[in-house]
Amino acid sequence: MFSQLQTLVREVDGRYATDTELMFLQNYLQTARLRFSAYQKIQKAEPDIIQQVKKKLKATDPQLLRRGKVDLSAKWQRDTVRVLRYCAHALLVADEVGLEESFLLWFQSIMRSFKAQQSCDITYKAMQEIIRQYLTPQEAELFCPILAQARLLLGQ
Repeated sequence: MFSQLQTLVREVDGRYATDTELMFLQNYLQTARLRFSAYQKIQKAEPDIIQQVKKKLKATDPQLLRRGKVDLSAKWQRDTVRVLRYCAHALLVADEVGLEESFLLWFQSIMRSFKAQQSCDITYKAMQEIIRQYLTPQEAELFCPILAQARLLLGQ
């Protein structure tokens, strides 16, 4: 939404916005209550969500959070919390484009440099499943595509 607002402000400089140009605001307002609710639920459940995802990863591949004898769990957890928070913020402000441009593309290069794509793919796939336990179907419908975007960019 912020990206769209910035574009709108530039494009309508000196004139009134058309109904078509304002449509994204109307769409946002229709989903705002769901976005706020989902954001608060994610915020409250963050530690549980992260632990459940970690448990699922370890069950899927016990070596996934290891590099040789080095345990990468703490780094994985910091990174995963960071992505979850950025995704929740994108949900709240309805700005998936801003998420991709300001965070995901940058973080993608870091994950590639550490060759962590497989871990990211499995992490955000599991998170999409687990997050549904905490959100209503309508909230999950808004949030899961954002996680899918993170999975797509970070997992390739």
